[in-house]
Amino acid sequence: MHITVLLREAVDALAIKGGGLYVDGTFGRGGHSREVLSRLDAAGRLIALDRDPQAIAAGAGIDDARFTLVHAPFSDLAGVLDHLGVDKVDGVLLDLGVSSPQLDEAARGMSFRFDAPLDMRMDTSRGQTVAQWLAEASVSQITEVLREYGEERFAHAIAKAIATARTRGAVATTGQLAEIVEQAVRTREPGQHPATRSFQALRIFINQELEELSRVLPVCVKRLRAGGRLVVISFHSLEDRIVKRFMRDEARPPQWPARLPVRTADLPPPRLALAGRARRPGAGETAANPRARSAVMRVAERLGGLAA
Repeated sequence: MHITVLLREAVDALAIKGGGLYVDGTFGRGGHSREVLSRLDAAGRLIALDRDPQAIAAGAGIDDARFTLVHAPFSDLAGVLDHLGVDKVDGVLLDLGVSSPQLDEAARGMSFRFDAPLDMRMDTSRGQTVAQWLAEASVSQITEVLREYGEERFAHAIAKAIATARTRGAVATTGQLAEIVEQAVRTREPGQHPATRSFQALRIFINQELEELSRVLPVCVKRLRAGGRLVVISFHSLEDRIVKRFMRDEARPPQWPARLPVRTADLPPPRLALAGRARRPGAGETAANPRARSAVMRVAERLGGLAA
């Protein structure tokens, strides 16, 4: 079962208007979407996106004329809205990371807890698997991915170990990869499997998770009506850093070159206003759902004015 993190808190942060139009950019198993629908009246509308075919299949059970579910990554948000004839929306929610079904289903290949095909794609209908990429990538490429996306200090040693293992046959399963990493990493934080950072890095890379996030955030702001809310839940520091910096920068007036003769009053206003501080799940939620421990929710509101 997937337990939706910060369920009511995230939907509260959207400041739902009964007749509003909202976007759930990460449908997952529909926890946030169902809560949004429960707060809309007959004139309201919800558009949800997900790139996981299994999530789309799960959403087929929602029979509601106010609800539209689209198989697409959230980076395609502009195209999806254009196709549906939608210009502006009243709120966008992004619940990042992976869902429990993706982690807990062995065939998805995202966890070292199971010995399964080394896939890790969120959209299993397209793109390279991790096994396919590892078969072709150079030691320097593997090292860069492990360092950039996993902050793995043993990245080079792991990359060399993977290259050596390839000479004896394909690295095709999660069990093989976990064993290779475990042998290459001799020390690790207490309670953490040696392969944790490597699996995270490869999953983020193969799904282009950080790039997708960086592409969609400006689209969200552009598509929000004045007063509309952007709500983002992140699950690791790399995601949260992107969200934090983006919201911070958008909440400031545009930065002009020093000594340029422009009055402060003539500067375009910022496009966003931060709506409160970052929020984390409470002790009760983390006790019931340990996977919620790392969640961070940030909220910003679209401003009007010349920058709109």
